[in-house]
Amino acid sequence: MEPGVLRFAPAKVNLFLHVGERHASGYHDLLSLAVFADIGDMVSVTRADRLTLTLSGPNCVGLDAGPSNLVLRAAAALQEWSLARGQAVGGASLTLHKALPVASGIGGGSSDAAATLLLLTRHWGLVISDEDLFRIGRSLGADVPLCLRGAPSIMSGEGEQLAPAPDLPDFSMVLVNPGVELSTAAVFASLQVRSGARAPASPDRFKTPRELAAWLDRATNDLAAPARRLAPAIMRVEQALVATKDCLLSRMSGSGATCFGMYPGVESAQAAASVLRAAHPDWWIASCGLLAPQ
Repeated sequence: MEPGVLRFAPAKVNLFLHVGERHASGYHDLLSLAVFADIGDMVSVTRADRLTLTLSGPNCVGLDAGPSNLVLRAAAALQEWSLARGQAVGGASLTLHKALPVASGIGGGSSDAAATLLLLTRHWGLVISDEDLFRIGRSLGADVPLCLRGAPSIMSGEGEQLAPAPDLPDFSMVLVNPGVELSTAAVFASLQVRSGARAPASPDRFKTPRELAAWLDRATNDLAAPARRLAPAIMRVEQALVATKDCLLSRMSGSGATCFGMYPGVESAQAAASVLRAAHPDWWIASCGLLAPQ
């Protein structure tokens, strides 16, 4: 393929997620420290007269390739924006290689949408401000602006307020999903206890993974309790992760059901993933590191 026709869509991991008050819009105040992993989906594009989407990859089974898919919704929204401003564009033949599990709390759909917006902006040669691109992203979902930024961030407000995260040490993770899809709306509907949109005071820089894990242990994921009620397998995943050697922290990401374990290095994460795969061959398990800045 020619340069510029591929875009990586990394997994997003919420290291903590606190929920505050619900607004009239239906959205809640949130506060989260989010990072991006070096594993994810891939979106590619070739020239075409209209917008189409083809699905591939191990987790595309049952995924809708029609207009409701976030990739096509992102493409259509960007196309509409460009035409409204006299920037004529054609179509696009898009392919989504789905490596991440669906509806799993690691931002797969949002990251796919963000990757599509960035890919098509280049493919179509559009002149668009970051403000407009983020506005389009926001119309697609609360996590899309975060995924457009693609860097460790403190997310607040309804998801639209983004600030750089403190300097983080390099660490590795193991992501585990027990094969359960969870509706974000259902998890929020079951939410009973909220920490409020606040977090423990943090330093400007965390020197070691252990220091970061100790600070994260003072925070939580408010959505974990309702998610466990809907999918009890989440608790088994958390327990399995924390029982592995050198695991510094085990927690659910986003609205679940994917959980992560934090490890001080690549070797310890890979060893933990091997142990978990042997014990739970039916779970989706991946060891990964932090995505390098792009």
